[in-house]
Formats: sequence, structure tokens, C-alpha cells
Amino acid sequence: MTTDLSLRVTQSVPAKPERVFDAWLDPEMIRRFMLTGPGTGVKSATNDPRVGGRYDIVMTNDMGEIPHWGEYREIDRPNRLIFTWNSPHAAPDSLVTLTFEPEGAGTLVTLFHEKFPSEGSRDGHEKGWTGILGTLADVLGTTA
Repeated sequence: MTTDLSLRVTQSVPAKPERVFDAWLDPEMIRRFMLTGPGTGVKSATNDPRVGGRYDIVMTNDMGEIPHWGEYREIDRPNRLIFTWNSPHAAPDSLVTLTFEPEGAGTLVTLFHEKFPSEGSRDGHEKGWTGILGTLADVLGTTA
């Protein structure tokens, strides 16, 4: 098992950085955008949004339920959010860093995820994160 693999995904979101950042810490919003593609959903999302706090997200797809959990490592509103990411398809305590940069009237979100057990895991997560960031842009682009 290798863990030196990483990925980077960017997405323009038509909302201010504060609003985009806050969506990542709001369980109701997480349930709306943490969708990796058609036929996926979020059964539950709970969190304790503080450094050292835990989050739990149960995603669903045609294969069933997929638990995800981790701990917030850095919360620097509205600039950066860092948390561990655990799931059956990731290395233990892989690390996700999100940055939120003003871009015109919106925000450029950059997601950097490091520490994967295989290229297949990395590639699957890249597809998933791309879908999630696209859904986030759609959701925030259609809500006030």
C-alpha cells in the first residue's frame, strides 16, 4: 500500500467565500451537495465544527451506504478548512485541504486530498470530489 498519492480539484462557485466555506460546516447543506453523481445521496450528516471536532457523513449509492468520518484540523473562515477523511475507500486519516479564494463575484475552491492506498482509490476520489464540487456550485448558484 502506498500513501504518497494525492489529487487536486478546483471549481468556481457562484457565491462569496464566506457562504461557500460555511456550506462545508452546515449538515443541511452537506446533505444537499455531498453527492458524487447521479443516483447518490446523503443519508445523514452530523458534525462538531471546531478544531478537534468530528464529522460523520453516510453517503448512499446503488451499492448501499458508505460511511465517512474524520476530524477538523484547521478552521480558518473563510480561507481554509482542513480535515481528515476516512472511508472504506481511503487510507486511514487521509487529509483534505480546502481553500476558498475570491474570484470575481464568486469563489475559486481548491480541494487537495492526500494519502491514498492505491491509484484506483485516488482516481475514484478524484471523480467523487469533482462531482461534489460541481454539485456545490449548482446548489449555491440556485439558493439565495
